[in-house]
Amino acid sequence: MTTGRKLFKMDTDIDDVEERDHLLTDDNIDNSDEPVSYEAALKTIGYGKFHIILLALCGWAVSSDAIEVLSVSFMLPSAQCDLKLSSEDKGWLNAIIFVGMMVGGYFWGSMADKFGRRSVLMGSLTVNGLGGLVSSTSQVFWLFLIMRFISGVGVGGSIPVIFSYFTEFLPKQRRGTMISALATFWMMGNIIAAGLAWAVIPHPELGFFSEKFTYNSWRIFVAICTIPSLTSAAMFAFMPESPKFFLTMGKERKALDSLRTVYRVNGRSGPLQISRLILTKDKDGIVQLEDSIEEKSTFREGARHLLHQTQELFGRTLLRTTVIMIVINFTLSFGYYGLWMWFPEIFSRVEKYGGSPCSHPTINTTSSNDTTTCNGIPNDWVFFEGFMTALSNLPGNILTILIMDKVGRKPLLATSMVLAGVTVFFLPIVHSKVQNLLISCAFGAVTTVGWNAIDVLQAELFPTAVRSTAFGLQSGVGRIAAILGNVSFGSLVDVHCAVPMIMVSVLLTIGGLTAIKLPNTTGKDIH
Repeated sequence: MTTGRKLFKMDTDIDDVEERDHLLTDDNIDNSDEPVSYEAALKTIGYGKFHIILLALCGWAVSSDAIEVLSVSFMLPSAQCDLKLSSEDKGWLNAIIFVGMMVGGYFWGSMADKFGRRSVLMGSLTVNGLGGLVSSTSQVFWLFLIMRFISGVGVGGSIPVIFSYFTEFLPKQRRGTMISALATFWMMGNIIAAGLAWAVIPHPELGFFSEKFTYNSWRIFVAICTIPSLTSAAMFAFMPESPKFFLTMGKERKALDSLRTVYRVNGRSGPLQISRLILTKDKDGIVQLEDSIEEKSTFREGARHLLHQTQELFGRTLLRTTVIMIVINFTLSFGYYGLWMWFPEIFSRVEKYGGSPCSHPTINTTSSNDTTTCNGIPNDWVFFEGFMTALSNLPGNILTILIMDKVGRKPLLATSMVLAGVTVFFLPIVHSKVQNLLISCAFGAVTTVGWNAIDVLQAELFPTAVRSTAFGLQSGVGRIAAILGNVSFGSLVDVHCAVPMIMVSVLLTIGGLTAIKLPNTTGKDIH
């Protein structure tokens, strides 16, 4: 429990048992013994000011993750000179944050299922911000690489936990729309990262310069990119813990206290008429956790809990869903990140040579010792491309907000992945810079629909007790796919760039067809 003044005064801060019992039995509470399901309780507390604040804060945290992931691509040209980067070094810098995200997603997700969403969010966002901030001061490559890995561990933890935390406050009637709205903040992070890079990096006069220590414009850009994550961590200190987490852990009174906080902030009139709370009245949906309240917060218990949660995901009940989601996450992440990170190179080759991006299969690489090619300021086209590819996500985001709860998650996911595969298939045969830009924007628009749909599905398909662990596992699979996608694309593009593009097209299509096998979760209770 954090100390200090909270924006939302929590009744869970009361330590006196008698006073807490009084809160549950006084005149403000309906003293009937009839238990209320969690979904019914969410409907009772209503939708209002609290949920808007929740969306803004969780959205800011999502944007901070996007900014941290994308900031490396903007600073690499400038850092090449200062850190004496070779092409291999650049490849490691592109991949290392995904390695960190893979580790962090699995570890933090399990901890969130054991110790709570809010505290883990604060911890992971802080690790993200501090890792990035220290990396901006690094004067040597190896230290910069380590700190970017640490930052990635924080990013990998905050992403799955944010969506679990956010989802557990939402009534099912608004869940699809609100999670889609939350996912749009990744696009905002894209735009912020590109805008900050454009505003800061092209000014080499900024910073501090000495023989032993240099803090120039690209380092300032990296430091500024940590502000969203650090401010998000601080603001979560004023938020309540997820009532559904409390309820799953057998802490019914604390769950009711959290719901009262939401009820009060939403400005609902009259007292909250709930005295007993259960997860669901459906016997098949009740999750049993033995001795969850008395477990000690030790490393051994944490490791045991992690193993138990993983076994649950691959048990008879959830095995089919888990495997299908792994296939979808792998193919979408491999295809998206394997191609998206190479769009700048594709644009550069078309701009330099003209014609199809595959007309000149040899990628020019430069040694770190080649000072003639060490240019720290990218041209305007690179920044323009960053803005346009980021803005291309807007139509897909708007579409999913409007139709997610009407059309359904599964049809949107399957359709978007198949369309993305078709789009990539035509990329090797376009013949101009403008055509390449249009293809990249179309790819960004349709894949955004898929990402938003999968975010909703991951929050709805798994029970509360293993939801964050499942989200962390799926994110980990996605990070492995992103690493393999970038490595594979880099290896095969020298053979012929059409080879990796066709591979990406096929994998995206396979993932889309696999999504058809998922159950329909639209309008269903989450357990």
